[in-house]
Amino acid sequence: MERRHTISFLFYVKRTKAKKSGQVPLYVRITVDSIRTDLSLGRTIDPDIWGSSQGRAIGRTKEAQSINDHIRVIQGRLHNVVKHLQEDNEKITPISIKKKFLGVEDTRHTIISIFQEHNEKVAKLVKIDYSPETLMRYQTSLRHTQEYIRHQYGCDDLPMSRLDHRFVTNYEMFLKVERNCSHNTTMKYLKNFKKIIRIAMINGWLKKDPFSNYKMTLKKVDRGFLTEDELQSIIRKDFRIDRLNRIRDCFVFSCFTGLAYIDLKHLAPENITVGADGRKWINTARQKTSNKCNVPLLPIAEQILDKYENDPALKMQNRVMPVLSNQKQNAYLQEIADLCGITKHLTTHLARHTFATTVTLNNDVPIETVSKMLGHSDVKMTRIYARLLDKKVGQDMSKLYEKY
Repeated sequence: MERRHTISFLFYVKRTKAKKSGQVPLYVRITVDSIRTDLSLGRTIDPDIWGSSQGRAIGRTKEAQSINDHIRVIQGRLHNVVKHLQEDNEKITPISIKKKFLGVEDTRHTIISIFQEHNEKVAKLVKIDYSPETLMRYQTSLRHTQEYIRHQYGCDDLPMSRLDHRFVTNYEMFLKVERNCSHNTTMKYLKNFKKIIRIAMINGWLKKDPFSNYKMTLKKVDRGFLTEDELQSIIRKDFRIDRLNRIRDCFVFSCFTGLAYIDLKHLAPENITVGADGRKWINTARQKTSNKCNVPLLPIAEQILDKYENDPALKMQNRVMPVLSNQKQNAYLQEIADLCGITKHLTTHLARHTFATTVTLNNDVPIETVSKMLGHSDVKMTRIYARLLDKKVGQDMSKLYEKY
């Protein structure tokens, strides 16, 4: 005859382990026939909103609702664990429930351990096969994955066997709601995570792809560009602050060369050559794709280059432009926009769009030529950047007015 067990799950907080912020960790006590074990849920809570008698957060605050939702999910999963143990005729104890819940029955291949191993390999190949920025993206993706597992499953890691379609869809929700990521940023993190899935699939550690029937689509984003008048207002402005003048010079240089932020930052004197036409050219390779990028220097870009030719700090760094971190560049660009009365959100990447649209395409430079200068492997990529302005359309259509 099947033995009946007395099983209970008590949710509580450990006030003795309060964090510096005052938050206390949340636990669940698993009891089977008076024998018990505790399990951390990987969440903390303000002790003032915890109701010990109810085993729940009290009140209608966002934090209380989030905690209670998490408790309901954990409680449901614990009941499912007990059900599976019963169906498989396995021994039911607090430890067996805890192990099954954490998935420690399969400790050889876990999500976080495989992700960490992947990142360690990428780190060794930085500046060989990968850029430092690529490593940073994978490290950020790993942190998000760790936070998601703690948030959703109340543990630090999970076996690959626990991955399913629901894991992926809930991960998307976590990134958008808890981490406040935009749709496209969420898709990029999921794309990084999908590489870990491919590694597991290739090695036979995972039988079914959790991304099957899941579509990762990017929303079209119009990053905008500067008009001729807006660009000239930035060029002519005297900011009287050396910091802003330097940021302006870097931005304008990109507007007239089409260089992406990272390529401008690493631009060295040896990348500036004299072409067969007797003019100065930029000859470099894009860090993102390794595609060749050859751009003739327009007079304004050459003037900016000459301005920093004898800068001692740049000479020591073997660089030609005083480029700061992308975060600082973008912050100061917004300051420049305000001073110039420009309402558009200025970023380093906006300069690349301005080069493609205002500087080249709308001055009759063929899109194939623009594509080559931008270092694109396909003209289709260039169409994302290049747009026809109404002024150019009007000019192209003017000859039809006489005919019709």
